[in-house]
Amino acid sequence: MITNDPTQRISLQSWRFVLATAGGMLSTVLMMPLVKLIGGENKALGFQGGIAVLSVVAFLMLAFCFFTTKERVEAPATHTSMREDLRDIWHNDQWRIVGLLTILNILAVCVRGGAMMYYVTWILGKPGVFVVFLTTYCVGNLFGSALAKPLTDWKCKVSVFWWTNALLAVISAAMFFVPMHATIAMFVFIFVIGVLHQLVTPIQWVMMSDTVDYGEWCNGKRLTGISFAGTLFVLKLGLAFGGALIGWMLAGGGYNAAAKTQNSATISIIIALFTLVPAICYLLSAAIAKRYYTLKSPFLKAILEQLAQGAHRKEQEVTHKELQN
Repeated sequence: MITNDPTQRISLQSWRFVLATAGGMLSTVLMMPLVKLIGGENKALGFQGGIAVLSVVAFLMLAFCFFTTKERVEAPATHTSMREDLRDIWHNDQWRIVGLLTILNILAVCVRGGAMMYYVTWILGKPGVFVVFLTTYCVGNLFGSALAKPLTDWKCKVSVFWWTNALLAVISAAMFFVPMHATIAMFVFIFVIGVLHQLVTPIQWVMMSDTVDYGEWCNGKRLTGISFAGTLFVLKLGLAFGGALIGWMLAGGGYNAAAKTQNSATISIIIALFTLVPAICYLLSAAIAKRYYTLKSPFLKAILEQLAQGAHRKEQEVTHKELQN
């Protein structure tokens, strides 16, 4: 962990996702020129060489990060078993809430992202604009990541999180009613969705860090590694389920990749995958965060102050409810 300051965490995560999105866009833009440069008319060789170049660059960058980054929040070594650590993070109610929010938000982006090509091809009827459509979404991501810090400086990050998810739910549901072939309208919608979704992503990663502080305050053990590993596990679980859900729904609707047209059931399912399924995920995420996530700014500040003094909840006379207020 680099910092124990929630404000600095937001700033770091915001920069992280700005640069991650820029890196993703850059690799996408550079791929075809690399293919042509390396392979010429031989596309198979070109793609092989292009992937090899990007892989080497990625390896060098990962190695640089590994050797130049160090822990700046030192935690005392623990000698407990993994079983006990898993039990402790499961007893951390805020970690469970963030895990559920992680599944819901990754489901929304995974299902929409997985359905995007189908939507552009069969609903907009313009498969040739897919790259531009995806790029528009990614540009929105850049703006969203950059907005996370100023907005959370102005308002508690938990409020920003659930309000943004609620807005995403409304906009996603509204997209369901956009007529087929309304290309310009959908470009506007996907840009706004890109901004709003990537606005909540840095906040959610900071919330993961906050649950570690909360867990240490509750039981005196700082379980950073296993807490993040557990959250990443549920994130991958959400990705797996999201991909499977797309396949199940398309198969259930009778999707035929070789057909020149799709039946009405398949068309409705593609639209629902791109709009209604993410809307439901965002709505649930907003409701759960508003109702059950308690690590708002005043409460978290009190926790960090007590941890700085070497105190924990079990040593305090003040109650959990009083600290939240």
